[in-house]
Amino acid sequence: MKISFARRLAAELIGTAFLVAAVVGSGIMGERLAGGNAALALLANTIATGAALVALILAFGPISGAHFNPVVTLADAWEGGMPWTETPAYILCQILGGVGGAIVAHVMFGLPVVSLSHHARSGPAQVFSEFVATFGLLSVIWGCSRLRSNLTAFAVGSYITAAYWFTASTSFANPAVTIARSLSDTFSGIRPADVPWFVVAQLLGGLAATLLFRWLAPNLPSHARDVVVSHAPRE
Repeated sequence: MKISFARRLAAELIGTAFLVAAVVGSGIMGERLAGGNAALALLANTIATGAALVALILAFGPISGAHFNPVVTLADAWEGGMPWTETPAYILCQILGGVGGAIVAHVMFGLPVVSLSHHARSGPAQVFSEFVATFGLLSVIWGCSRLRSNLTAFAVGSYITAAYWFTASTSFANPAVTIARSLSDTFSGIRPADVPWFVVAQLLGGLAATLLFRWLAPNLPSHARDVVVSHAPRE
């Protein structure tokens, strides 16, 4: 069955919204229940995010490919998996979905609809962490989508769960999510002033991983349509 462009865009918007709602909402809940224990709050945030990501990829992957991330969309376009003409709309829907997800989380927890974050995430270590986090994410996607596409959702969810803990930035690895989290003055937030450097690092990390796998697996472009998971033909 062919999937229309409008339906694919809707899947990206809704999927990204649910992803951000999971990130922000679990951060709020975790902080409220952790009694000041930041490690426990982060653990709750991590588990909820990883689990939600697996479920969302499985649910929306067959429709849109379950990118939920401008870096993934750009990498897919670089490798010929989707037309460049469709890329801006995908990215716009991801950003709008992310903002909507943050708003939904705020409403669910009785917070102001939008509140600019004051959570500082700056400095070379944090920025480098985002490069590493995104490099790893795209490496997992490229490797699994080519060799074990039926396991990609679980691999991506597992990687993000782990990367929360081994990166100093807690692995945003997603420009749309980063922008959305700047609008949430909660546990998972990031100051708007810190967003540009995070996004630059994420783009560079995604590009580096894509170039690496172009060398590691020279026939990868012929499989690029399967990033993140194989999805229905376009209309």
